[in-house]
Amino acid sequence: MQSVEKVASLGMGVLSGALAGSLFKRVWKLASGQDDAPDADDLARSWMEVLVAAAVQGAIFGLVKAAVHRAGAQTFRRKAVKSGAKH
Repeated sequence: MQSVEKVASLGMGVLSGALAGSLFKRVWKLASGQDDAPDADDLARSWMEVLVAAAVQGAIFGLVKAAVHRAGAQTFRRKAVKSGAKH
């Protein structure tokens, strides 16, 4: 992997994390009516609420990460093909 690709990949990782966090907050607020999702150590929240929040958060982070990295990989591949570089 070239250094430009490494830097871009790092940037995409940071971007996908921020995007996923923002998306999760919106989804949680729409689904629960609460501004903040429960933390695992918040004893005022039920097990079910904590586990559902964790599952939804994990699914959103996984989906966003896969979509961003896939788009990045396709972009680098197209640029490599256009420049004639073998990948």
